Amino acid sequence: MKNQSIVQIQQLIDNKNWKVLKEELQTLQPVKIAEIIEEASKTDGIILFRLLPRALATKTFSHLSPDEQEDIIKGLASNSNKLANLVNDLDPDDRTALFEELPGKVSQRLFQMLSHEEREITIRLLGYPEDSVGRLMTPKYVAVKPWFTVEKALDHIRTFGRDSETLNVIYIVDSQWKLIDDLRIKELLLASPDQKISDLTDNQFIALNAYDDQEVGVRIFQEQDRVALPVVNTDGTLVGIVTFDDIMDVVEEENTEDFQKFGSLQDAVVNPLKARITTLYKQRIVWLIALVFMNVFSGAAIAGFSDVIESVVALVFFLPLLIDSGGNAGSQSATLMIRSLAVGDVEMKDWLKLLRKELFVSLLLGITMAAGVSLVASFRAPEVITVVASTMVLTVMAGGMIGLLLPFIFTKFKVDPATASAPLITSISDITGVLIYFSIASWYFGF
Repeated sequence: MKNQSIVQIQQLIDNKNWKVLKEELQTLQPVKIAEIIEEASKTDGIILFRLLPRALATKTFSHLSPDEQEDIIKGLASNSNKLANLVNDLDPDDRTALFEELPGKVSQRLFQMLSHEEREITIRLLGYPEDSVGRLMTPKYVAVKPWFTVEKALDHIRTFGRDSETLNVIYIVDSQWKLIDDLRIKELLLASPDQKISDLTDNQFIALNAYDDQEVGVRIFQEQDRVALPVVNTDGTLVGIVTFDDIMDVVEEENTEDFQKFGSLQDAVVNPLKARITTLYKQRIVWLIALVFMNVFSGAAIAGFSDVIESVVALVFFLPLLIDSGGNAGSQSATLMIRSLAVGDVEMKDWLKLLRKELFVSLLLGITMAAGVSLVASFRAPEVITVVASTMVLTVMAGGMIGLLLPFIFTKFKVDPATASAPLITSISDITGVLIYFSIASWYFGF
């Protein structure tokens, strides 16, 4: 036997007594209303839901089964305002569950109805990884069907393109919202009005997967030179687009992160005017302590050559110049390699080829810099010209090799190559430079 409330509600529907029905529904709890909708026919369930005030509709919806929710969504298709209010008012977890259950085409439409704030929350909760393309995408684009004529497609663009992120590219999707192709707006404008969109497509397009890492998106944008790229989910449904400005934000963020690591900062750089002293201290202390202990080796190396230093005091004058040159050469080489590895210009297998090239480049740099330091030495201390010039060549070459190899070594062990920071390279180059300098001096002066 049916519940008495259900019977009364059904009688009101049959009699089309909408005013009384609406008042009656508002006296019931959301759970009870959900039960009544589940028991009613699909048409009657949609009628009942349409009569609910906004707040009550939201609460009731969360108690419905996924199948019933999908029926309600389809039933509200003609009432975009009520549907938009519903999806925006749902609790984030309920909305996420709804989006996961609905077909891709329906989810995509609902996604476009979300406010900016709710869209950000939904993207986050839908399960896209933190640094994935899915976190960057926007649903503000225009898509047309392959059976549209050019004239109909242009009318569609005029109707729905006002809020689009970009109109430079128009996307073609099938009835299930699967991406078929994309067209530049120029191709549409120059085509005959009675041509079908399918006549203009070649089914050759580049798309990002919502689960791709953002750096993959950066690389593809650089390779393709596009203002926007479509984003699809695992079954090929078009779920959004990523525009060039979004990618540039990622590039800026990645560059900032690498800069922080390259400068041996432990965490994100904060505004020094607003940051606490303890925060700034913690950011910098770890690497500085580590480098202090590394630089002990430089001091030990110098102490080991005390005899030659005491005999040829002029050597001390050129020491900072020589070891700084090696560190600078290493930092230059490392910066180039870190960037090339990050954007995909070079791969791990290229290390030997690059090492050979760096060997000759740093040799030429070293010889050029040796000529300059020899000129200085000819006025200051002519007796050490040979030692200083030879050391300059070797330290610049050593610094270049260190700067090139460290990013590859870090990448090999799955550590961010930006961690091969400037202070680390400089410290290693300092130790190497001291050993080279005083070893050559000891041999040259017979110690």
